[in-house]
Amino acid sequence: MNEAKILVYDGSFNGYLTAVFQAFEQKLIIADIQKEESAQSGLFSDAKLVYTDVLKSKRVWNGIQKKNNTAIKNIYFAFLSETKGIELLLYRYIQKLFSETELLHLNFSDDIVLKISQLAKSVGREKHRMEAFVRFQLTKDAIYFSNIEPDFDVLPLISKHFKSRYADQQWIIYDVKRKYGIYYNLDAVEFITLDMDEIHSNKTKKSNVFTDEEYEFQDLWNNYFKSTNIASRVNLKLHTQHVPKRYWKYLSEKKAVS
Repeated sequence: MNEAKILVYDGSFNGYLTAVFQAFEQKLIIADIQKEESAQSGLFSDAKLVYTDVLKSKRVWNGIQKKNNTAIKNIYFAFLSETKGIELLLYRYIQKLFSETELLHLNFSDDIVLKISQLAKSVGREKHRMEAFVRFQLTKDAIYFSNIEPDFDVLPLISKHFKSRYADQQWIIYDVKRKYGIYYNLDAVEFITLDMDEIHSNKTKKSNVFTDEEYEFQDLWNNYFKSTNIASRVNLKLHTQHVPKRYWKYLSEKKAVS
């Protein structure tokens, strides 16, 4: 009797797809797929470390894409949700995808399909919110900087938007929750990590990282926003639906005095 395996990968999407490839290729019984940093072996399972192989991950990606283009988007977006147990859930979804002849992603009577679809939509909404709510500050190094704290790991999804929109300037968007960022150097976007001691949330307290002109501009914008906002006509409930409070500390027009 084959023992159920726990596949342990490096946490990357390519690493995850490599684990999926290995599971299919070796016809493994999968008990779970876990990130290496948080892996926990089950009582009746044998943990197995998977080394990322880009060629194998591409084979899985291409296979899913040929099967269904919508499904591959749902899989990637749901993976970025970082939901507990998402790896095994996605593996079951992929198993169904390759065993079905019909359009699996439309079968919402299936609990797994419904869950993946819901997670993908949530991540998609967060992507659009980050594209709308990012506020850059100009550093003394002439790099525009913004820190964000999204509910999901959407940095890989928003890089294309900002590269296209701000193609003529260097910028960094940093996820303070996940402690990594994306940096555009006028040529390409790359992933980076930073020492965040000097850079905090978007408040009026000055930092020597940013230019004085940046704070003058932010004060001007903040005052303009206040002067054009008619208090008697504010629908706070509707406003917070469109701009949830958890994003306010990163918006220039919502600056908190510290």
